[in-house]
Amino acid sequence: MKTLLVLCVVCTLVVFSVSMTAEQKLKNCNEVRAAYSSKGFNVNDVPNKGVNGAPLKVCPQGFSCCTVEMEEKLSQQSHTEIKAPVSRLSTNLQSTFRQRHDHFDKFFRELLKNAEVSLHNMFVRTYGMMYVQNAELFKNFFEALTRYYVSGGAAVNLDSMLSDFWADLLERMFRLVNVQYDFSDAYMECVSRHTEQLQPFGDVPRKLRIQLTRAFVAARTFVRGLTLMPEVVNKVSMVSASPSCVRASMKMLYCPYCSGQVALKPCQNYCLNVLRGCLANQADLDTEWNNFLDAMLSLAERLEGPFNFESVMDPIDVKISEAIMNMQENSMQVSQKVFQGCGQPKPSKAFRSKRSMKDTGFNGRFRPYSPDARPTTAAGTSLDRLTTDVKKKLKHAKKFWSTLPETVCAGERIAPGDECWNGTAKSRYESVVIGNGLANQVSNPDVDVDITKPDIVIRSQIAVLKEMTSWLKAAHSGNDISIENDDVGSGGEESGSGCDSPSCNTDRDMYFSTTRSPVKPRIDSVGSPSAGGVASQGSMALGLCGLALALLAPHLR
Repeated sequence: MKTLLVLCVVCTLVVFSVSMTAEQKLKNCNEVRAAYSSKGFNVNDVPNKGVNGAPLKVCPQGFSCCTVEMEEKLSQQSHTEIKAPVSRLSTNLQSTFRQRHDHFDKFFRELLKNAEVSLHNMFVRTYGMMYVQNAELFKNFFEALTRYYVSGGAAVNLDSMLSDFWADLLERMFRLVNVQYDFSDAYMECVSRHTEQLQPFGDVPRKLRIQLTRAFVAARTFVRGLTLMPEVVNKVSMVSASPSCVRASMKMLYCPYCSGQVALKPCQNYCLNVLRGCLANQADLDTEWNNFLDAMLSLAERLEGPFNFESVMDPIDVKISEAIMNMQENSMQVSQKVFQGCGQPKPSKAFRSKRSMKDTGFNGRFRPYSPDARPTTAAGTSLDRLTTDVKKKLKHAKKFWSTLPETVCAGERIAPGDECWNGTAKSRYESVVIGNGLANQVSNPDVDVDITKPDIVIRSQIAVLKEMTSWLKAAHSGNDISIENDDVGSGGEESGSGCDSPSCNTDRDMYFSTTRSPVKPRIDSVGSPSAGGVASQGSMALGLCGLALALLAPHLR
C-alpha cells in the first residue's frame, strides 16, 4: 500500500514538473524566438511570452507562442519545406535520365557517322574513282538514315528510302555493266520498277531492310523514352500543393513551435498520412509509370540482342559491298531478264573500242574488302555498357511515385517511438496509416482531399506514359507506330507507275515472274552467233565490267 502511494506521488511530481516546464517555455518563448529567427523571419513577430491562441486557424488554441501573422508565414515555410525533398528527388531523377539520354543519343549518332566514314574509306580503297564519282548516292543514304533516327517516319519512310537506294544503285550498276548501250530515262525506270523481282543484289537488301528497321525503330523509340522520362517528372513535380495540404504541413511541422516545443518532430505514421494526402495524385501515376519502365527494360534487352544497333551499323559497308559483288556476278542474267522485260536497248555511239580497254589498268572485278580492324565503339563506350547501366537506373526508378512518402518521412525529418508530435501533442499517433492514391484519401484523418477532382496535369501525363508504352511494345516487335502512318502497305506498291514507254508498259509478271522451274538462259561464248545477240552481249558486258566502271562518270544521269 505504501509502495503504491509512493508511485502516485512520484507520477504527480513528474506531471507537475513537465507542466511547469512547458508553462515556463510558454511564459518566455525564447526558444521559439531563436528558432523563428533562424528561418529568416523577423524575431519581433514572436511575442516575448505566451499569448491567447484563440485567433489561430491551424494550430491548437490556448496559450501559445504563435500569432496569426506567424502562422501565415510558417504556413508558407511549411509548403516550401514539404516540397523541397520531393523536388530534390525529382531533380535527381531527371538528371539521371537526361544523362542517359545524352549518352545513348550521342552513341547512336556517332555510330551512324562512323559507319558512313568506314564505308567511304573502304569504298575509296576498293573501288577508287568509280566510287568517288558516285559517292553522293551513299552520302544521301546515310543522311536519310540519320533523318529517320532523329524524326522517324514523319521525315523518312524507311522502306521507300531503302527501295529507292537499291533501285538507284541498280540503275547505276546496270549502266556500268552494259556501257555499250544507251538507256533512256523511261527504260531505266522500267529497270528500277523490277528491282525486287530481279534480285540483282541477292538476299542482302531483304536482310538489311529487316535488320535496319528493327534496329532503328528500337534505338529511336528507346531514346524517345529516355527523353520522355525527365519531361514527365518535371511536369508532375511542378504540380502545386492544395490548400489543405499546406494546412496539414503547417500543422505537422510548425504547430509544435506554438507550444514552445521547437525541437519536437512528427511521428512517422503521422508524416506518412500527411504526405500520402499531399501526394495522392502523384501516387496514381505509379501504375503507368511502372508499365512504362517495364517496356523500357524489355526494349533494352532487345537492343542488347536481336535489335542491336551497333551490330547492324558496324558492318554495313561490308554488306553493301557484298550486294555490289552479287550484282556483278549476276550481271549477265540480270541484263538478259531486263532486255526481255523492258525491250532491246539501242547500241551506244560513244562506246569505246577494245583497244582503249587495255589502257584502263583495271582487272574487271570488284574486290572484296576485309578490314583488319573495325571500330567496335562510338562515343567512347559500347551499346552493352550503356544498356547495362541504364537497366539498373530503370529498375531503381520503379515505384518512385508511390514510395515518395516513405522516402520523405525518414531519417531526421521524423521522431521514432512515442516521443513525437501527433498533430495535437507530444504523444503516440493513434490513427491508421491509409493507402496510396487518390481513392484511399477519403479516409485520410489529416488531409482533406477531394477525391472527385483528380489533377489534370497528372492525368495528362498518365495518358502520355500509356501512349509511350504502346510505342515501346510495338518497337519490341520491330514496328513503329509512333506516328499516323499513311503509307502502311505502300512498300513496293509505287513500283507500277511512272513509265509511259511501250517498252515498259508490259505486264510486270510476263517476264519477271518467279516460277518453280525457271528456265536458265542460253549463254553463248563471246563471238559465237546467237539469236539477237543478247547472250553474247551479256557475256561481253561481264568481261568488260572494269572498263565500264572506269568510264561511268560521263554517262551517269
